[in-house]
Amino acid sequence: MQLVPYIVAYVAIAIFIVAVIARFVMWSKMPLHVRWELYPVAHEAKKAHYGGSYLEESEWWNKPREVSLLGELKVMIPEILFLVALKEHNPKLWIRSFPFHFGLYLVIGCTVVMMGTGLLAAIAPELIAGGFGDLLRYVILGLGAVGMALAIFGALGLLQRRLTDPALRDATSGADLFNLVFFIIAFGCAFASFLIVDRDFAITAAFVANLVTFNPVALPGMDAAFYLPTISAALLSLLVLYIPLTHMSHFVGKYFAYHAIRWNDAPNLKGGDQEEAINGMLVRPLTWSASHIKGDGTKRWADAATEDFSK
Repeated sequence: MQLVPYIVAYVAIAIFIVAVIARFVMWSKMPLHVRWELYPVAHEAKKAHYGGSYLEESEWWNKPREVSLLGELKVMIPEILFLVALKEHNPKLWIRSFPFHFGLYLVIGCTVVMMGTGLLAAIAPELIAGGFGDLLRYVILGLGAVGMALAIFGALGLLQRRLTDPALRDATSGADLFNLVFFIIAFGCAFASFLIVDRDFAITAAFVANLVTFNPVALPGMDAAFYLPTISAALLSLLVLYIPLTHMSHFVGKYFAYHAIRWNDAPNLKGGDQEEAINGMLVRPLTWSASHIKGDGTKRWADAATEDFSK
């Protein structure tokens, strides 16, 4: 019984890593996507600020491209942390979605700090014996408590909106509701454990430290059948396992949505990677049955791209 939370956590982490890698590989091997070609593109080094493009240059194909990682980060970081696009286009949904996502980020940050603290305690315990150790404990407490509260508040708000908003209700599946309820139960149990049993996160921090140091030592109370920290650890581990197996893994897909579709402005040069990818797409069978395409499965995309529509 004492080792069950550790076993569940290790299995969950392993499945999470494998599932995320599998999804990344799957999406990276998908056929070339039709890209937006809307400007500005964030990685334009010198022209993004006014909506320009390297295509403005004369004989641009003979000139080296300048790509700015900093430009991408200036857009990606605010979008990831603050859901800028959602706030702009759907502020009512943002009010609920932002605290949910930001709460998750704080909980993740709390977990990372607990992992680092656990490793320091094992490698150089003298570093966390004084004021620095106290600071880390306050950081863990603040991130964990605020993060869980925000995540629960946001999940309840999203659930309420899905159940009451006609526009969302029609597009809501049972899995959508289950996902939110799962979050509410898992984080609710963890928050209850914090309020009732583990008000300084000492038990949780010790559990995480044991995980990262591969020292699955039983903690006080772990042998009890209904010990809140144990139940909380198991539920959160199952949640970690579950997320990448569902559409909630959009945190992986968002990378491709930006880099392969929204920001993909790689030139199609003779003999280049883009030409090879496009040629590969043109020989694929076309099954789109729209009247202006009339794909029957034997027709190729190259046929659709070159046929005379005036007939």
